[in-house]
Amino acid sequence: MTGKRLCRAASIALCIAASASQSWAGDDDVPIISRQISDFRIGSSETKFGSLEFLGGLEMVSSRALFGSLSSIRFRPDQKNFVVVLDTGQWLTGGIERDVKGRLSGLSNVEITPMKNSAGRSFEGKGYMDAEGLALDGDRILVSFEQDHRVDVYPDPGFTDSRAIATLPILIPKKMLSDNRGIETITVAPASSPLKGGVVIVSERGLDRDGNRLAAILSGPLKGLFSVKRDGSFDVTDGVFLPNGDLLLLERRFNMAEGIGMRLRRIKGADIRPGAVVDGELLLEGNFNSQIDNMEGLDAFEAADGTTHIILVSDDNHSILQRNLMLEFRFSDMQHAQASD
Repeated sequence: MTGKRLCRAASIALCIAASASQSWAGDDDVPIISRQISDFRIGSSETKFGSLEFLGGLEMVSSRALFGSLSSIRFRPDQKNFVVVLDTGQWLTGGIERDVKGRLSGLSNVEITPMKNSAGRSFEGKGYMDAEGLALDGDRILVSFEQDHRVDVYPDPGFTDSRAIATLPILIPKKMLSDNRGIETITVAPASSPLKGGVVIVSERGLDRDGNRLAAILSGPLKGLFSVKRDGSFDVTDGVFLPNGDLLLLERRFNMAEGIGMRLRRIKGADIRPGAVVDGELLLEGNFNSQIDNMEGLDAFEAADGTTHIILVSDDNHSILQRNLMLEFRFSDMQHAQASD
C-alpha cells in the first residue's frame, strides 16, 4: 500500500472514531463516511452571515480511490438526488441524507461512472476529460471541459452510459483560454428571465483586454459575449441562476501570500447582456478561519418552505492535505432572495 493510501486510510479511521455516519446503499455503491460540520466559522457558533444562514455541512471520505475532485454539482427537482462531475473524468450520482433536525448527515446511493467523449471513449485523469462545469437542461445535461475547451451535451436520462451526443459552440475564442483556467461555470437561466432559458458560461481566468473574466450567453435572444469584473486574486469556479433570475457566482482564492479563500457574489440578472461588464454584491466570504477548502461546486434550489438553499462542494484534488466538503446555507432574508433589484 502506498503512503498516500495509508494516509487516506488513517483519515477514514479518524472519521469513524469521531462518531461519523457511514452511508451504504448496496454492494455496487461507493461507501462514503461523513462527519457533520456544525459551525462555518471555526470555533464560533455564529450562523448568520449577512443575508445567508449556515445550516450545516459534511466532511466526506471514502475507501474508493476515485472519490474526490468534485467540480460541479446539480440537484434534481426532489432536492435530494444530485449529479456531480469529477475533473478526473467521471460522473458521480447519489443523494443527500438529513438528520431529524433537517441538517445534512450523509450521502447515499453514491455511484461513480466513467464519462465518455463524443467518440464513446473514456479517459481517466485530466486532459481530454477535465470536466469543470455542469448544467441540467431539460432532457439533456451540459458539461464544460477545460484544457480541451468545449461544452458537450449528454442525454438525460441515460447520460452515465452515453457518449457525448453534441458539442455547443462556446463563442469565446479558445486562444484566450489557458489550459487550466478554462470554462469553470455553465448554467441555464430561468425561462421567465430576460435571458429566456439561455445557457451561460463563465471562464475561470480567461481575460478580456481590460483584465475581466470572459463569459458568454450561448443561446436565447441575448446570445453573445460579456465579461465579469475581476476583483483581486479570486477566480470563478462555479455559478448558478437563482429562481428570480440573478446569477450567483462562487469564487476561489489560493496563493502563498493571501492563503485560501472563497466568496459568493450575486449578479443582477437584468445586467447580463452582450457587451456588458457585470459586477455584483458580495454575499459571503470565507478564509482560513472558516470551514472551507478548494471550493469548486455550487447549486441553489427552492426548498419546501419557499426559501432558497445554497449548497457548496470542494475539490480535494485527491490530496491528503485537502478535504471533500459539502456546506449548506439559506437566504435568511426572503425579500432579498426573491426580489431582483
